[in-house]
Amino acid sequence: MKTRLVLLIMALVAGFCALPAISYAHCDTLEGPVVTAAKVALEKKDVTPVLKWLKKDDEAEVRELFRKTLIVRGKGPESKELADRYFFETLVRLHRAGEGAPFTGLQSGPPEPIIAEADKALEKGSIDGLVKEITDAVTTGIRKRFTETFERKKHADESVDTGREFVEAYVGFTHYVERLHEDALSSAAHHGEEPKSEQAHTH
Repeated sequence: MKTRLVLLIMALVAGFCALPAISYAHCDTLEGPVVTAAKVALEKKDVTPVLKWLKKDDEAEVRELFRKTLIVRGKGPESKELADRYFFETLVRLHRAGEGAPFTGLQSGPPEPIIAEADKALEKGSIDGLVKEITDAVTTGIRKRFTETFERKKHADESVDTGREFVEAYVGFTHYVERLHEDALSSAAHHGEEPKSEQAHTH
């Protein structure tokens, strides 16, 4: 059981950066990897570092924008600031569109702690700490929901009210584990493995 849980969490960790539905849009931030790559590109006057964050169909547009940005940057500090900002916003917007996610403007501030841990893991070349952190959090989440649902199940037939309390807990519990499982399968599919076909269940 424990081994299967660890494998599940590893699959989630491996693929969560590629999931468009992540609520904390790390790539939307001025401190995020897209803007960081853009700053390097502008400093080197070479667009190459940003191209990996874009779909191939967007490459020509960005190359042309990069060329114009370099020209405008040479017209003074204010022009440089405006040109850089527009370049950053365009890159992030195109990147998010490529993920199938909306762009609501550049954000400022540090990333969510778990995203910072993911970046740190990539820098160190070790996933162990991140896997443990997420495994612990998910284990706690599953156990908490299971315990609550199991206790309410004992009294589910005592009255309509207690029955409804059980159903509420049951739906929360089953949807929670279902999302974890689906995310793990999505991660595998993203890396070229076809997940087993399953019917979607609604409760």
